[in-house]
Amino acid sequence: MASVISKTAQLRRTYRLFSSYKSSSRLTPHFTNKNPNSLLHRRLNQSELRSLTKFPRFLSTNAQADSPLKQTTAGSESDQGKQSGDSNQSSEQGKSIRGGPISWLSLLLLVATGAGVIIYYDQEKKRHIEDINTSSNAVKQGPSAGKAAIGGPFKLVDHNGKSVTENDFKGKWTLIYFGFTHCPDICPDELQKLAAAIDKIKAKAGFEIVPVFISVDPERDTVEQVREYVKEFHPKLIGLTGDPEEIKKAARAYRVYYMKTEDEGEDYLVDHSIIMYLMDRNMEFVKFFGKNNDVDALTEGIINEIKQYKKAKA
Repeated sequence: MASVISKTAQLRRTYRLFSSYKSSSRLTPHFTNKNPNSLLHRRLNQSELRSLTKFPRFLSTNAQADSPLKQTTAGSESDQGKQSGDSNQSSEQGKSIRGGPISWLSLLLLVATGAGVIIYYDQEKKRHIEDINTSSNAVKQGPSAGKAAIGGPFKLVDHNGKSVTENDFKGKWTLIYFGFTHCPDICPDELQKLAAAIDKIKAKAGFEIVPVFISVDPERDTVEQVREYVKEFHPKLIGLTGDPEEIKKAARAYRVYYMKTEDEGEDYLVDHSIIMYLMDRNMEFVKFFGKNNDVDALTEGIINEIKQYKKAKA
């Protein structure tokens, strides 16, 4: 510290010496012999000479003294920069480690959740498809709109000449078909189908069905004609005929259409409905079956109707 103070004092003396030199130079722009006491015209004393000789050494000493300070400052700044860089790097590393967007645990949870959602969706899809298939295959009973106005009282004669009414068939399941004995093809086909169906129903479900044939051609279908006709199809087949007015009433009760053709003579045909009517034990209408039903369809249809009827009555 003392050396620094002494050097500062020397610097001040040197500065004053140069200041006096400069001021004398400005005041006397031309060197003359008129100012013998000026710096250039007088002899310097010993102290002034020592000051001038020590000035360059002082400047170099100060430069050397300043260089360690600068080196120290630069070193400290570089150390501080290095430390700040290290701290920034460590902080950035810490952020990348601690603050990463996805960790192994979160990734595992994400995969497990996605797999669970996929499995659940797949199961729900399969269950929905099964429900659709089950509902489409199930037989749904629609709302009842009341019974059809089919059937009613009649008074006819059977193939044995006995007078019968609808009451004679109560207590039995009855399958009725309207036709005529001179029918070339349709009536025989339908009666054969009817006879085969009641046999299969008996064998498969044990239900007794009474087959009935009602003629819509009373002019030609006499009792004897009907008796010979029904023997060709089934021993239990009952044939009914009667006078034209009673036949008309029975056909009207069952909503049956029939009409004689325009052919002259006895070789005529009768156009009529091709329908079978299933009647329950009270001789009330249950269901009708058209020409499009084969033996198997007719058999299954009648069995199902009887089962549903009994279930509803239970």
